[in-house]
Amino acid sequence: MTPDEILRRSAQLVDSGEPCVAVTLVEATGSTPQDAGAKMIVTTKGFACGTVGGGRIEAKAIDHAAAMFADNAPGCQWVDWNLKADVGMTCGGSVKLLFELFGPARWQITMFGAGHVAQALARLLTTLPCKLTCIDPRGDWLAKLPPEVTTVQLATPADYVDQIPTGAQVLCMTQGHRSDLPVLQRLLKLPTQFPFVGVIGSKAKAAVLRKELTAAGVEPAKLDFHCPVGLPIGTNHPGEIAVSIAAQLLEVRDKSVP
Repeated sequence: MTPDEILRRSAQLVDSGEPCVAVTLVEATGSTPQDAGAKMIVTTKGFACGTVGGGRIEAKAIDHAAAMFADNAPGCQWVDWNLKADVGMTCGGSVKLLFELFGPARWQITMFGAGHVAQALARLLTTLPCKLTCIDPRGDWLAKLPPEVTTVQLATPADYVDQIPTGAQVLCMTQGHRSDLPVLQRLLKLPTQFPFVGVIGSKAKAAVLRKELTAAGVEPAKLDFHCPVGLPIGTNHPGEIAVSIAAQLLEVRDKSVP
């Protein structure tokens, strides 16, 4: 495939909702199996098309792309490899590769509840490079959310917990304690450790939730959720609470980036 065909293929993957990494051989020095400009596409399933040299160099590039998917890595990375020392080839050359991650937003946020604060937060988050999913039993409230938000109407929102993407930040902002508890109970019993779990409410509510979750068999180590959610700024106006929550989500997201 030509470089143009490979770029068109990456666009097709992105349009279909499948993330991919475009690998470009930017610089080749000495004896190398491909010339500068060679391209390859890697998806979460592995090699898709193109080539940057085949064999060991290509296998190492595919492994690097897989690590970017797994680690929620920044969208653009450079590597300089000596083919003998870094790749284990007999060639005496070296290569510089550019890895570009494309596709669905890597910053995933799952929000349970579509009430007043959730509405204000959704309007704010849709201006940022994230993918927001909102779950609520009330269709009329979900309909008020911006069109960019993925909405899921479920009579029992806790049933969605098993579908939360690995690495997503999770917000529990339902109609109250009674509807928050089953979501948290199911969420915190999963083997997955989410980078952020925030619950709207007070410190008093947090204490009651932790007591009830402990009684329900949730491990103490899993009870480190943020309640009240949001940074300690602003008033109780829904818009200001939304700003404080968005700021906290950004803070946690950026701490996780190497």
